[in-house]
Amino acid sequence: MLCRLSVKNYALIEELEFEPGTGFNIITGETGAGKSILLGALGLILGNRADTQVLRNPSQKCIIEGTFRVNMEAVSRFLS
Repeated sequence: MLCRLSVKNYALIEELEFEPGTGFNIITGETGAGKSILLGALGLILGNRADTQVLRNPSQKCIIEGTFRVNMEAVSRFLS
């Protein structure tokens, strides 16, 4: 489960800290608010390839970090 998402210098996002609540979370907003950009950042930490065209400021690093909580019992069952 995603516990925290930190994004810096990615597309429209200068800096963002996102901590979803427990249970079901919904991301809403007007067109152009950045909902798809947030999902794109999540995709990068899950293994999608990065595109340098989406850097907010090409002279700075883009940093995307995620913190996950993992149920080790479920992982053990899956791997065995």
